Amino acid sequence: MSTLTVTTANVNGLRAATGKGYVEWLAATKADVVCLQEVRAEPAQLAEHVREPEGWHVLWAPSVAKGRAGVAVLSRTEPQDRRIGFGSTEFDATGRYAEIDLPGLTVASLYLPSGEVGTPRQEEKERFQVEFLDHLKALRERAAAGGREVLVCGDWNIAHHEADLKNWKSNKKNSGFLPEERAWMTRVIDEAGYVDTVRRLHPDVDGPYSWWSYRGRAFDNDSGWRIDYQMATPALAEKATSAVVERAATHPERWSDHAPVTVTFAL
Repeated sequence: MSTLTVTTANVNGLRAATGKGYVEWLAATKADVVCLQEVRAEPAQLAEHVREPEGWHVLWAPSVAKGRAGVAVLSRTEPQDRRIGFGSTEFDATGRYAEIDLPGLTVASLYLPSGEVGTPRQEEKERFQVEFLDHLKALRERAAAGGREVLVCGDWNIAHHEADLKNWKSNKKNSGFLPEERAWMTRVIDEAGYVDTVRRLHPDVDGPYSWWSYRGRAFDNDSGWRIDYQMATPALAEKATSAVVERAATHPERWSDHAPVTVTFAL
């Protein structure tokens, strides 16, 4: 039986992560596909061994806003097709979404906007959610018609349930855990028909968290958020055999404020 291993990782600035251990992590990973978010660099600004890592085919989707956002998809198998954006006039050039087609599977990297209550950033996040939910529905329908599965990986910037963040009681009025944001995540599952693969394999635990603030002792106390998801079409989700957050052993070993989230599927 063959397997497919996919990792999603918000790198919090790829140039900075490169000097902290990202390159060594990529060289050691057993993943077949790696989805990156918050790259915050144009490909030309990256060292060649980062821009074109040996053994990988890379789709870069930088933002027109310098130093912001940016996603990428790395695949050991050459993609059959590549797409940047999801048909949005407002968001396609903002470095928030890219997808590749592999045999029988579409894999996407998503960096959903982070918001701030009462500011234009939250309004931007809400506009993105409206458009993106429509895309998720259409993507699944197209895939089903073509006998394909879909896996949308990335930083969704929303903790869906109380079990998805340590201090949920104090965050009920903060972006990332607002009732309307959580309801939107439920719609991704109930209306668009996707499955949270990590939660499916870890149904009755707090976390596993994937982001910890650099402030205070959040990492040491495991006071984190689970906002990095791998959302799969149901038939693919059923084939997920393991889901692991690659949490650094110590604070100094972190190369991002997020940890890679890796899921393996038995195909």
